[in-house]
Amino acid sequence: MNILKRLVAAVGNCYVRQVCRREYERFGHPRPNERPVEYRFVFGQLSRYYSRHILDVGTGLSALPHLMQNCGFEVTALDNMKDFWPAGTMNRHFYVLDGDILRPRLTRKFEMVTCISVLEHIRQSERAVASMASLLEEGGHLVLTFPYNEREYCENVYGLPGSNAPRDVAHVTQAFSRKELDRWTRENGLTILEQQYWKFFTGPFWTVGERVFPPEQVGHDDLHQIGCLLLEKPLGKDGNIR
Repeated sequence: MNILKRLVAAVGNCYVRQVCRREYERFGHPRPNERPVEYRFVFGQLSRYYSRHILDVGTGLSALPHLMQNCGFEVTALDNMKDFWPAGTMNRHFYVLDGDILRPRLTRKFEMVTCISVLEHIRQSERAVASMASLLEEGGHLVLTFPYNEREYCENVYGLPGSNAPRDVAHVTQAFSRKELDRWTRENGLTILEQQYWKFFTGPFWTVGERVFPPEQVGHDDLHQIGCLLLEKPLGKDGNIR
């Protein structure tokens, strides 16, 4: 039996090495994306609060949960692996629970919930925010990043004139505004603790116009297309949610 286990392990390791090699050789010459800005924001909050139990929503193929776990945090990853990924997929960095944040089956709460460049792809975004807020412990923190325009919501930035995005993208990509943020906080008892605004393009929305490289952190009155948001689920004076 031990010989069989070693043989299976050797075959599995050989396959994984070949997959990694093919990915490396196909990598080509991509352009850096928004993840350095978003991940810096995430790890800035982790270094501030050291939240022990974290839920990452919409993990997809990302290595983010693996990176957070390497820092010593207890991480649960959740993604709708069947509906959003109709052809099926597997994250080889981390074990991802197959579940829908709109109908979560999780029974525990978390000190921090992260949702990085995912919310814009969920049409029922308000329901998703409410669900994530319900999974937070009292005093917990919700970390969100998404396309953002301070003054104007956009249903799908990829459909805008001047967008550099491929036209065959199957999913919607929204850009949220102050109106949506105010509704999220009001309806879920959340407080905005920090918000960053980032300029990646010369146009008013994500993917519109020429790319700005490197991206610039700006003020809310300046041109920007990406928002990084830290929300808190406050405690009332009696220890209950306000």
